[in-house]
Amino acid sequence: MEINIGINRKERSEITAGLSRLLADSYTLYLKTHNYHWNVEGPLFNTLHLMFEQQYTELALAVDIIAERIRALGEPAPGSYAAFSKLSSIEEEEDVPAAETMIANLVKGQEAVVRTARSIFPAVERANDEPTADLLTQRMQIHEKNAWMLRSMLVK
Repeated sequence: MEINIGINRKERSEITAGLSRLLADSYTLYLKTHNYHWNVEGPLFNTLHLMFEQQYTELALAVDIIAERIRALGEPAPGSYAAFSKLSSIEEEEDVPAAETMIANLVKGQEAVVRTARSIFPAVERANDEPTADLLTQRMQIHEKNAWMLRSMLVK
């Protein structure tokens, strides 16, 4: 059955392409944050271990919300590491860096997600897609706050 929500197919396709990039960035950041949670060491172990857990848990919920919005707009959500690696602006982590480098890498990842979300707004605004605008605004607010909290730990 054809979707008839007041957003035409072309607009939905443009929005879901952006949301697919956001999903890929969010999932890649989730994986990186979970990896750091498992592997962090040093004097800030407990603080970082708990902070990383809070952040990856929130991301695990977020990826589902983003994917479901893609589906509601009528497109399939990407769901493989191969697809995510093509779509994501965040580099995967292959090493186990020092705790301070982990923090700096996560700041960069949080900021990358914000930039990706922000880049989708022109298409969303042209289509008057308020539900996606709301989702993007919420994601940006969370990631900007996470970046600030992480960045604050790097002040010497």
